[in-house]
Amino acid sequence: MIAIIDYDMGNLKSVHKAFESVGHCATVTRDPKVIADASHVVLPGVGAFGDCMRNLERHGLVEPVLGALRAGKPFLGICLGFQLLFSESEEFGTHRGLGVIPGRVIRFSSGGSATPMKVPHMGWNSIAIRKRSPMLDGVPDGAFMYFVHSYYVVPDEQSVACTMTDYGWPFVSSVARDNIFACQFHPEKSQGGGLRIIRNFGGLS
Repeated sequence: MIAIIDYDMGNLKSVHKAFESVGHCATVTRDPKVIADASHVVLPGVGAFGDCMRNLERHGLVEPVLGALRAGKPFLGICLGFQLLFSESEEFGTHRGLGVIPGRVIRFSSGGSATPMKVPHMGWNSIAIRKRSPMLDGVPDGAFMYFVHSYYVVPDEQSVACTMTDYGWPFVSSVARDNIFACQFHPEKSQGGGLRIIRNFGGLS
């Protein structure tokens, strides 16, 4: 069973529907026992970083999330669920994250771009595969994915970067490390390529 963590900040229905559409059994839950018993864990997220961390803490979900990571379960972070894995974010002040992957979450700025940039970065953009992951089996280099975000991650160690995307300059659009795959884009909204990632995740053991 795939556990999709419910902390009142995620696009839960679309993520759940995506797993069902590719034949994987998933449940939306905030029950620590269900998360502990799950074979795979998904951390989605939409909203502000600080609010999401507060909700995880309020619902007693920080330890279940960290426990799933320590147990080596396949773990998928999506959008804000990707950013929460990092040390801290500068969104509306400085907020600590889960600290699983060293690095920061910072805001897009037009200062480093030759052309004016709209923030948020919204719509379809391509991913350049930096290192191969089982999660990207069948996903071609340059595949287009759907993004909606104003902040992006800057890992301390670039070796965790799995894909890069250009928006004014290249930024890390997904990471892969051990049992973790996490992405800034929304695979559940990215049609064929995104659903392939969803299918690959559910097939991991």
